[in-house]
Amino acid sequence: MSKQYFNDRAGIWDEKVAEKDTAKLKAMAARLKIETGATVLDAGTGTGVFMPYLLDKIGTDGSLICLDYAEEMIKEAKAKKHAGNISFICTDIVTTGLPENFCDAVVCYSVFPHFDHPFRALQEIARVLKPGGWLYVCHTSSRQTINEIHHKIPEVCDHVLPENDDFRRMLIQAGFVDISIEDGAEDYLVKAKKI
Repeated sequence: MSKQYFNDRAGIWDEKVAEKDTAKLKAMAARLKIETGATVLDAGTGTGVFMPYLLDKIGTDGSLICLDYAEEMIKEAKAKKHAGNISFICTDIVTTGLPENFCDAVVCYSVFPHFDHPFRALQEIARVLKPGGWLYVCHTSSRQTINEIHHKIPEVCDHVLPENDDFRRMLIQAGFVDISIEDGAEDYLVKAKKI
């Protein structure tokens, strides 16, 4: 159901839904400890709104893997023709097909509430991360704002960010440590390291 929702809206996503404040996007990217040359999975890349900021972080020696399960979203992201070492995968986050211990970081920008199986998604993210690699779940709105927006949309009304304690528990069970949850007035960032 939700896959169709995103496919149907891919063409208007950037205009109607996506974050347009580039300062907020840059500020969020600056908070992610991603090294030049890193291999990064952009899980739930959508139309590629966050791609240029991740590409700036990894530089020309890095590798960006953009994953989304909505074909039309991937099509929109590809059409932007960003320069860099970029690959695209159209699949669900729980079945990435990537090797174990492959990525230095996984970024879930503005997508985590839409994962059908959040815990399984975290398990797969842990599997593909290298030991010591980082997961970042980030939004340019607060948890409360995101959840309120989703509650008003019938197709995604149950797509919410979990309570902080619940999220922390899931992350621990999936094999993450050094967990921090920063829920600000205008943004949201979860950081967690794979053991």
